[in-house]
Amino acid sequence: MAAPTRKTVEFFYDVVSPYTWFAFEVLCRYKNVWNIDLKLKPFFLGGIMNEASNRPPAMVPNKGKYLFQEIQLLAKYFNVPVVPPKDPAEVMFVKGSLPTQRFITAVDLLDSSKVEPVSRELWMRIWNRDEDIIDPDSLKQAGLKAGLTDEQIKTCLQRMKEQPIKDRLKQYTNEALEYGAFGSPTIIAHVGKPVMLFGSDRFPILAQLLNEKWDGPIPGSKL
Repeated sequence: MAAPTRKTVEFFYDVVSPYTWFAFEVLCRYKNVWNIDLKLKPFFLGGIMNEASNRPPAMVPNKGKYLFQEIQLLAKYFNVPVVPPKDPAEVMFVKGSLPTQRFITAVDLLDSSKVEPVSRELWMRIWNRDEDIIDPDSLKQAGLKAGLTDEQIKTCLQRMKEQPIKDRLKQYTNEALEYGAFGSPTIIAHVGKPVMLFGSDRFPILAQLLNEKWDGPIPGSKL
């Protein structure tokens, strides 16, 4: 009997978002548990927010205060080591993530197997150790920790300035917008037709769409 066809799940993301880190780790844990083909697609959240006329939730004072309390609870639930930076507004809205997302895109086109560890290390820098993620040396250090060679990092730092990388990042951003994206993460489950889900708390619904079992944030765990 033929094995069931693997269902494609696209994960559009930007590492500037801590909620996206939760979803990223869950999908990486389940990619070999569920019968899925997980496609990591870095996009630019700033472009998504602008084109969708969306407003960052942290810009609403009471919601912003709540979010950073919630993040600590979610970090424990998802078992992801999120520690908010001292100045989240500067990190998210002043510095932003455009160079970072271009670097990840360059890594993707050079060696797609490194996108997962590079993205994770960048999240560790910004949302665990309160370190920079946009300066070239910061990107280099993240690349080294993720297993890239000096030559690969040099290539990515050069290519991230070039038009093909900018075009690829714009392509993924536009693809997400065409699906209806308004924030990060945007998850697209291809189940006969593409179904969009938003956020880090839709996994029971995603499992149902995929005809798979949701076993909590850590599959096989008794917690």
